[in-house]
Amino acid sequence: MDRQSTVPPSPATGRTPTGRTAAEATAPAGPLRSVAVVGLGTMGSGIAEALVRAGREVVGIDVSAEAAGRAVESLAAATARAVTRGKLTEDERRAALGRFRTSADLADAAGADLVIEVVPEDYALKHDVFTALDGIVAPTAILATGTNALSVTRLAADSAHPERVLGLHFFNPAPAMKLVEVVSSVLTAPSAVAAVTELAHELGKEPVAVGDRPGFVADGLLFGYLNQAAAMYESRYASREDIDAAMKLGCGLPMGPLALLDLIGVDTARTVLEAMYAASRDRLHAPAPILGQLAAAGLTGRKAGRGFYTYAAPGSSETVPDAETPGASGTGTAGRPVRSVGVVGSGTMASGIAEVFARAGLPVVLAARTADKAEGARARVAASLARSVEKGRITAGQRDAALELIIPAGSLDALAEVDLAVEAVAEDLAVKRELFTALDKVCRSGAVLATTTSSLPVIACARATSRPQDVVGMHFFNPAPAMKLVEVVRTVLTADDAHATVREVCAAVRKHPVDCGDRAGFIVNALLFPYLNNAVKMVQEHYASPDDIDTAMKLGGGYPMGPFELLDVVGLDVSLAIERVLHREFRDPGLAPAPLLEHLVAAGCLGRKTGRGFREYARA
Repeated sequence: MDRQSTVPPSPATGRTPTGRTAAEATAPAGPLRSVAVVGLGTMGSGIAEALVRAGREVVGIDVSAEAAGRAVESLAAATARAVTRGKLTEDERRAALGRFRTSADLADAAGADLVIEVVPEDYALKHDVFTALDGIVAPTAILATGTNALSVTRLAADSAHPERVLGLHFFNPAPAMKLVEVVSSVLTAPSAVAAVTELAHELGKEPVAVGDRPGFVADGLLFGYLNQAAAMYESRYASREDIDAAMKLGCGLPMGPLALLDLIGVDTARTVLEAMYAASRDRLHAPAPILGQLAAAGLTGRKAGRGFYTYAAPGSSETVPDAETPGASGTGTAGRPVRSVGVVGSGTMASGIAEVFARAGLPVVLAARTADKAEGARARVAASLARSVEKGRITAGQRDAALELIIPAGSLDALAEVDLAVEAVAEDLAVKRELFTALDKVCRSGAVLATTTSSLPVIACARATSRPQDVVGMHFFNPAPAMKLVEVVRTVLTADDAHATVREVCAAVRKHPVDCGDRAGFIVNALLFPYLNNAVKMVQEHYASPDDIDTAMKLGGGYPMGPFELLDVVGLDVSLAIERVLHREFRDPGLAPAPLLEHLVAAGCLGRKTGRGFREYARA
């Protein structure tokens, strides 16, 4: 690459004697063909692999000969697997390996068109690297930091050529993950952004342009959620296994938050959160104390062999039993026998729950306010079962057998002999309390009374009866036949055998129960909705668009839906109601609903059901 003139610009005009601005004078002269990767840890090695497989000449630089050796071995192993899977030929593999070399000397970055720094998240260390690079690389070379927590602007401001400094945030594992966040400071030249964006496309990545703030988009949303999960575990509200299972099964996430913290590194997560908190002063970003305790003890996750979980060996992904692993002896309190179930309600959730019980072979009384509503709910079950037959999930005989077990009723009196009564009526506390008072009078002594509330206090329903020890939360997720998760919520008055009854019933109907206490949001909503609210705040602050945020969370976080897709599906009014409940319960300013969400709800823009939310939809 030809070195362009480094004559300083005129202070008055900002232009060099050739008439070009300083930013233009140091713009990349062409495609980024040669790349130096500084730091050959897991991320640096992964980035190097992605680059060489895309035809780039790469020098990997690390002061550790061991790290350099591991990077070479990693590339050799990854490309060998690619040949085995038919993704590379042996000739292509040899060519790729030939494009990668390692060095312990930063001066070997001299000929690079692009330098990607991926050293540990320490500002002084990164500053030293960038300062040294100023005297090594051509003025036209682009310098990119892989930080996900530190200020790109600060690194740029300390550079001799701040216009060429930007952030290039890959996600782990870099060869597989599609998302790359391209981070601009106020000093970054558009030509530098365009060059690395083009490179990202050529690597098969999806680049998202973001501004310089700690965490950027994906980590900015992800780490707040991870921090809350750590705090939830630390408070002993729920076990690590139940927290992780709840978020995987309730939200479709590829990993639970505590397992993900172990994968990322507890110390790394704490560093990111410290940077986020320093910028935002949002208490939701203040690292949970347990993160500091684990890091100080050297229990940093998989890389150490122990973090929230214990692993077979340092670096292993295999968890092994430890003192916190749930026992399998089954010596706990036994539940009460359940031979028949009552379901109260006529909506989607009530019919879905009735279907779950009937498909498991339990007789179900489906009670509604009128006989017609009860028949309508049973018809909804019949339609759902018919779809399952069409899709080959069940046979026609299984459909008929399940439907025969559902008895519609227009009065609560039909629930007199059921062993378990599950209410699935409107999410209105007054309505639910009135219903529980009626169930208390109708249901036999010893029957367990369950509420499917997702946000209201279970104890308030329990106190509406003369037998609060028999009342428990049984929160199904929609659609109930498909979703495996049930949050089992016990109050301070719930009897052990009533709690055990619901867990045993969940197992009998092939659902996964997770235990939690009686507080707003339980596990899933308490972790999910602050994350959604923070996404709205990003849009409200004009930091990123809904499309870019959705892309970032799907590609960078493995979410099945982006936050704005999910908000429009759930309903903005429903989301706002849950966020208000969380804010009222925990009194944390960071949980206050985003004003933009309140404004959209006030305008009647509730999501898909109204044809407009964060996006517009075709009306039926």
